[in-house]
Amino acid sequence: MKAIVYEHSGDPSVLRLVDRPVPEPGPGEVLVRLAVSGVNPTDWKARRQWPLPEGWQTPGQDGAGVVEGVGEGVEADLIGERVWLWEAAWQRPWGTAAEYTVVPVRQAVPLGDASFDLGACLGIPFLTAHRCLTAGEYMPDRLHPGALSDHVVLVQGGAGAVGNAAIQLARWADACVVATVSSPEKAQLAAAAGADFVVDYRRQDVVEEVRKVAPDGAHTIVEVSAARNAATDVQLLRPGGAVCVYADDGGDEVTLPIRPLMVSNVRWQFVLVYTEPKAAKAQALVDVAAAVAQGGVRVGAEAGLPLHRYPLADTAAAHQAVEESVVGKVLVSTAEE
Repeated sequence: MKAIVYEHSGDPSVLRLVDRPVPEPGPGEVLVRLAVSGVNPTDWKARRQWPLPEGWQTPGQDGAGVVEGVGEGVEADLIGERVWLWEAAWQRPWGTAAEYTVVPVRQAVPLGDASFDLGACLGIPFLTAHRCLTAGEYMPDRLHPGALSDHVVLVQGGAGAVGNAAIQLARWADACVVATVSSPEKAQLAAAAGADFVVDYRRQDVVEEVRKVAPDGAHTIVEVSAARNAATDVQLLRPGGAVCVYADDGGDEVTLPIRPLMVSNVRWQFVLVYTEPKAAKAQALVDVAAAVAQGGVRVGAEAGLPLHRYPLADTAAAHQAVEESVVGKVLVSTAEE
């Protein structure tokens, strides 16, 4: 099979297309013939920073394809099932930038009739967004239509992959969603994703505009750039609310006013999907799968998430695009659907 591999950390040039034997699924695992691999920021950050316990790594946490084999203890009925994958390469050498991969069976979620493109976009962005929408004091443990009725969600950075996922899941759960963006073009994307109100922070006063919509503040804030937005978030969070920080865009340190936040009993929740509580992640898988089955989430420009496609041989270029913050979702085609 064809696979992308790197044997030491570095820039995208360390990624090589090689021939490898098709892996055998071990106990509790499934073999998946991949159609599409999704590229996330953690893929290039891992390539640059993380150690390689096995001495080599195929990148790619997310993907979608068809189960072609099962290991000991896994029901053979799963063979032929269309699935989406999550955390395929987390502490494992087998990622999704390949024609085949193996994952624990729990990490292969039925996709139904949804497209492989959608399946490859779900994993890290949607599980992260789910955690951001459920970790706060005011927020429910699970999402479903009506779960966020009468809730206001502020998504800082509504044109990114996680921002898009947060908008879509929050709207599916009937929240009032306000998104911030940095340009008119990104405003169109956030609106296409389902945001009720969009604020261009380079042209508008975010605090003033959000307060028009939510005089009491937001129940939760999905935050991509805590260092840059902390002062704004403090002003826009209602008592008992939560700022859920999932990235360090704009800086790696945050300064907060202690007394005002104490008085308001607010929460700053830091989110990394790989290490979040197991129960929360398990619920996220159930809820995201339900949103997919109900048609509550979409991908493509019409859903505010333009798709950028690369063949497997050009995975290095795909990584470079994500590293340069291309707007939309980068996908690597590993096989014909």
